[in-house]
Amino acid sequence: MALARTRAVALLGVDGALVDVEAAITSGVPGLHLVGLPDTALNEARSRVRAAILNSGEQWPNRHVTVSLFPASMPKKGSGFDLAIAVALLGAEDAFPADACAGTVMIGELGLDGRVRPVAGVLPAVLAAADAGAETVVVPKANLAEASLVPGVRVIGVRSLRALVARLRDQPLPEESESDDGSAEEEATPSRGNGLAARSRARRGDLDLADVRGQADARKVLEVSAAGGHHLLLTGPPGCGKTMLAERLPTLLPELDHDAALEVTAIHSVAGGLPTGQPLIIQPPFCAPHHTASRAALVGGGSNRLIQPGAVSLAHRGVLFLDESPEFAAGVLDALRQPLEEGEVVIARSGATARFPARFTLLLAANLCPCAAAKVRDCKCPPSMRERYLARLSGPLLDRIDLKSDLKEVTRAELRYDLQLAESSATVAERVLVARDRARRRLADLPWRTNADVPGRELRRRFAPPHRALAALDGPLADGRLSARGLDRVVRVAWTLADLAGKDAPTASEVDEAFGLWQGR
Repeated sequence: MALARTRAVALLGVDGALVDVEAAITSGVPGLHLVGLPDTALNEARSRVRAAILNSGEQWPNRHVTVSLFPASMPKKGSGFDLAIAVALLGAEDAFPADACAGTVMIGELGLDGRVRPVAGVLPAVLAAADAGAETVVVPKANLAEASLVPGVRVIGVRSLRALVARLRDQPLPEESESDDGSAEEEATPSRGNGLAARSRARRGDLDLADVRGQADARKVLEVSAAGGHHLLLTGPPGCGKTMLAERLPTLLPELDHDAALEVTAIHSVAGGLPTGQPLIIQPPFCAPHHTASRAALVGGGSNRLIQPGAVSLAHRGVLFLDESPEFAAGVLDALRQPLEEGEVVIARSGATARFPARFTLLLAANLCPCAAAKVRDCKCPPSMRERYLARLSGPLLDRIDLKSDLKEVTRAELRYDLQLAESSATVAERVLVARDRARRRLADLPWRTNADVPGRELRRRFAPPHRALAALDGPLADGRLSARGLDRVVRVAWTLADLAGKDAPTASEVDEAFGLWQGR
């Protein structure tokens, strides 16, 4: 019996685990038998691998081939195992020494002509391989830049199975088709986390906070949200600037640090949404699903073996904007409560459980009534209808919102003159960066990045403001206007206001202003 093995990676969410791919050629009925809980796409690898091997000039064994994916109890999905299966099979067929591929991780889908095609989720797969101690990873050439972001791993990009086999035989690389645009193979230098700007997406340069006319109070609230990572609700009549403000919140946020950029990129890699030619995402993402989105689209979901991240995870370390938020289904909005508290989404199925990071800034926008009259005076909705409309945003959800701002209609004077006085995104972003730097130094030895991340128990133990600063909240706590969770929200915002003001701790002034922002007055 001829036997050879190599390695691949099985992904579940953004977490990966190494899989041993073993191929054994024995006497028996010719054919390829795949074992180890493969899904439909992986079962179809039989036909792709056979055609790719034959079209690469190699021999297909006219005997029985068994390919085992170990651990056998772990579900495997997708076409990313194609390359590992083909290499293990050729190693068992003595196409090259079996030990040439034994310790290497292989990731890639095979075309029928033998080309190695890109797959989704390469970055988290290479991260998992590095964490498991793998030293060399082979990926599709199209995924090379993404895979090379992982430090400490030798990454090789190949365009074809023929080129990979030549490498394993220690032979000269074959010439590839002109349509391949370059060499048949390329080896990446391991990334050390430098040069982030060179690999970044362009900042949303077409949007600027100075474009918003009027709404000085709302622009201030937006600055507070950006400085502390606080959730925000904007209410007001149509045309008052809610959407314009929301779209400009990302322009106030600082670039992601290296660890956060890898987290965000890994999620978008799994979802198959990385920008072409720009593998590392360092700008905070902005995700704005339509109000008809389902619960699975918002928080993630799928079948047992194909669990995909939702909008809350695609907005990780960035902004999730829900325009016309009362129009979302009640169950969809309430599904946000867990990620808002935990910073992650846990999707459980009968055969698997996937976890996706989901620490984002939630920005809700809502009209005052269902008729959406452009002028308040033109609205014919009775007060009870307006109350029912805004009541679609449940109390538990609103209790998790740090900042609330009620926008008014913009006056003629503001439309004419305010554009000259409004600050640009760059100016506000500088103040946000200074405030975040103060918070970062205060939280330097702790696992949190912003004031909004600090849990309530730590606010009360380690970051409690002076008692005299909180005295004004005794009345609202006593009469029920402020809940215990709301108190934590107010204290977090007070710390952000203190950071923006350059103070070492919140005073009564910051606490009072924070309470007003939480109430929406």
